[in-house]
Amino acid sequence: MQTVTAVAHRGAPYHFRENTIESLRSALDQGADAVEVDVRLTRDGVPVLLHDETLQRLWGHDRPLFSLSAEEVRGLTAGSVPTLAEALAATRDSRVMVDLCGRVDRRIADRVLDVVRHSGAGDRVYYSAGAEEMLAVRAADPAAEIALTWTTLAPPRPALLEALRPRWINYRFSLVDRDLVARVHRDGRLLSVWTPDTRRSLRRLLDLGVDSITTNRVDVLHTLRSR
Repeated sequence: MQTVTAVAHRGAPYHFRENTIESLRSALDQGADAVEVDVRLTRDGVPVLLHDETLQRLWGHDRPLFSLSAEEVRGLTAGSVPTLAEALAATRDSRVMVDLCGRVDRRIADRVLDVVRHSGAGDRVYYSAGAEEMLAVRAADPAAEIALTWTTLAPPRPALLEALRPRWINYRFSLVDRDLVARVHRDGRLLSVWTPDTRRSLRRLLDLGVDSITTNRVDVLHTLRSR
C-alpha cells in the first residue's frame, strides 16, 4: 500500500475547536503530514482562519467577518481566531493547505499570498478551492501549488487545466472510485479527497491508491496508514 498524505481538516476538530492554534498543533502531534485551514479576510484585509461567513456557529456572534476588523475579531473571540500569519508560525515547517473561502478575486489572492511570502512559508503552502478562486491564485503567483477542488465526475476542461496547471485534483471522497484514480494519475496529476471520517471510508480510499486524504480524524487515518 502506498504512503498517503494525511491532511488534518481544520486541525483536530474532535479534540479542539476547528481552525484554532490548539487544533492545528494537536493534529500535527497526532501524525498529520499537513493541516488544512479555511481563510477569509477581515474588513481591514487581514487573512484569518474561519470557514463560515459569520462568527455565529463557533463563537456565538452573528457578525459577518467582512464587517469586522482583525482587532474586533480578536476581541469577540478572546484571541482564539488566529491570523494566517499566526497559523503559519505555529505550524513551523509543516505543510499547510489554504482553502480560500467565499468569493476570491485577485485582490484577496494577492493579500493571502503576500502573508505567505512574508512568513517565509511559500515552499510549504498550497491552495485549494474551486476554479474561479484558483484562477485568482494562479494570476497572483505563476508558481503556486494548486489543488483544484472539483465536485463532479465530469473532468475539468482541458483549457482550465492548462490555465491552472494544478498539481492536485481535489474530490469529495464519495465520488472516488478506481477508474477516477486511474484517470487522474494517467493525466499526470495527484488525487486528493475530502472529508472521509469513518474507518470503512478511510480504508477504501487507502486501497484505491489516492494520494492524499483530508479528514477530521487524522489520528485514525494515521493509525490505519501505519498498518
